[in-house]
Amino acid sequence: MAFVTVVNPCLVLQKNDPMTTGVVYLPVTLASFAASLRKNGHTVQAVDCFGEAPNRFRSHAGFLIRGLKPNEIAARLGEPELVVVYAGGVSNHFSIMELIRTVRAAKPKTPIAVLENTQAVTAYSLRHVQEEFYDAGATFIITGEGEERGVEMADLINTEPPHKIAGRIDGVGTRWEGKTIYRAPNRQIENLDALAFPAWDLFPLKNYWGLHYAHGPLSARRYISVLTSRGCPYPCTFCIVPELNSRKWRARGAKSVVDEMEHCIKTLDVHEFHFEDLNPTIQDVRIREICAEILRRNLKISWKLVSGTKVETIKTEETAALMAEAGCRYVSISPESGSQRIMKLIKKPFLYDHAVKIIKALSKVGVSTQACFVLGFPTENDEDRALTRNMVRDLVKVGLDEIALFIITPIPGSELNGKIEGFSHYSELTFSPQWRQDYRSLNRFRLCLYRDFLFWKLIYHPFKILKQPFNFLFRRFQTKMEMVPYRALHTRIQLLLSHSGS
Repeated sequence: MAFVTVVNPCLVLQKNDPMTTGVVYLPVTLASFAASLRKNGHTVQAVDCFGEAPNRFRSHAGFLIRGLKPNEIAARLGEPELVVVYAGGVSNHFSIMELIRTVRAAKPKTPIAVLENTQAVTAYSLRHVQEEFYDAGATFIITGEGEERGVEMADLINTEPPHKIAGRIDGVGTRWEGKTIYRAPNRQIENLDALAFPAWDLFPLKNYWGLHYAHGPLSARRYISVLTSRGCPYPCTFCIVPELNSRKWRARGAKSVVDEMEHCIKTLDVHEFHFEDLNPTIQDVRIREICAEILRRNLKISWKLVSGTKVETIKTEETAALMAEAGCRYVSISPESGSQRIMKLIKKPFLYDHAVKIIKALSKVGVSTQACFVLGFPTENDEDRALTRNMVRDLVKVGLDEIALFIITPIPGSELNGKIEGFSHYSELTFSPQWRQDYRSLNRFRLCLYRDFLFWKLIYHPFKILKQPFNFLFRRFQTKMEMVPYRALHTRIQLLLSHSGS
């Protein structure tokens, strides 16, 4: 058995954009990876570079780095036989590279693996950037789902050289004698219910909870991120998920999902759950079974679909009502664009009438809703953006609570990779890509649409607007739009305190 140290990197923000960059995610994929190692007899420790010092800031070029300093990270490593660095998001690429170099300097002979995150649209495909990792000192990359591959690697790490490990395990890459050895992952975990629950006891959860904000709108003192399914069947061209999941969707059973919730209630005193699934409602019968199981056990919880879901998969108003009855309080959907021409290029179907019906139904039963749109898709023009504006207005009329407007960026692994140029570092691949030549005009439209959205919301649903200042003051956020200014303000205050104390 091996002693493995798993490491979550520092968080990277753009200095001049604290509103849309620097989103805080609980490292659920890494916690699941650690749990599988431990379940199979390996000894695991975690070093959460962000979570251990979330209010500490460093500056580098146009970035702010939140978390431990390199020397502090090195001091926490112990004497592992394998170090696994989590590549959770493309915007953290700078801190991931820094982390690899730090570990290599501190542990010259210890194998270092970089773990891919397959379950987030903000992640990236590691096979496209593996040479950079090897140059920095990494021994391996682990692509595809890591739980089984990580166990296999840990089983072999003390008996086999890197090139033989990469040769035996699909999805694992290495550089050996100047040659890169890699073959794409050819399997996925079919029985997700057999996985151990994420090893949250290894991570500084209290530091995350103390921030009072998260990826999803946080309205309780504590929360936990949950993955109830994996993958997505849709082929969106701006997204990395089709490559990382082969357009396959797999799900946990209702009992497994609710068992995890009940486990977190008992062990962590958590009653708010943020579903980080890429598309949790693909099977209407399954989401109804989850609701029924929550109600059967009489769990007093709230749960939120914070990473989005395909609105067409919420089949009926009855399903929406059942979700609310079982504690659902927030649903994010992704229309992407009001232009059918752009939607065809994105390769994403969207049923507008169904979206209107479901948003109206969710609003009626007290579930807050978000609609996400992408701007700046290649060939998008003013007419396309006007259609998006019209769709936003129509959705607000029926009860939409917030919008999120993302400017397209070419993430490695997406079909758009290589089709939009101008960035100099992977950490610049955020949803505010200021390196784009058309960024100013796109951002101007974005700001105007946010303004118009708030005006329409005031006109059609004034009570919702009047509630927002109170939600902000009492930190009981019903939407991300209420929470983001709080996060930006907190970031600015902590940044000033960091500078005054240095």
